[in-house]
Amino acid sequence: MYKRILLAYDGSLSGQKALLDCQDLAQWAQSDLTLVAVMPLNMDVMGMGVGVYDPYLMERDKAAMKDVLNDGIARLAAAGHSATGEVLVGETVDEITKYARKIAADLIVVGHKHLDSWAARWWRGSISKTLIEHSPCSVLVAITQ
Repeated sequence: MYKRILLAYDGSLSGQKALLDCQDLAQWAQSDLTLVAVMPLNMDVMGMGVGVYDPYLMERDKAAMKDVLNDGIARLAAAGHSATGEVLVGETVDEITKYARKIAADLIVVGHKHLDSWAARWWRGSISKTLIEHSPCSVLVAITQ
C-alpha cells in the first residue's frame, strides 16, 4: 500500500490538515514519513527586472522553514510517529516530484485551501493541481475551506 509517504508541509492551516491526514494514513499502513518544505530561490530585485542572489536572506528564510518543518516533525513524534524532514529550494512542484522519486514515495500528501474568488484562483494557480499532473505516484490532497 503506502509504505513511503512524502508530506509537503508549510505550516499553513491546509498543511496542518494534511499533516493530520498523513498521520492517520501512516498509522494504518505502518509507513515511513518524510516531510519537505519548499522555499523559492530568493532574489533581491534591483530594478529593470534584474535580480541578485542574497545568501543572507536565503539562510534566514531557510532557518525559518526549518523551524516550521521541525514543528511538523514534533507533532508527528507526539502522536507516536517517526519522521524525517528536509528543506528544499526551488520551484515547488519540481522539487516535490524530484524528492518523491529520490525516496521512491508511494504517496504525496499536500494541503489545499479553496480560494474564494476567481481572480485569486487565476492569479495564484494551484500547486496541488499541477502536482497531480507531474507526480510519479499517488497524491492525496487534504482540503480546507
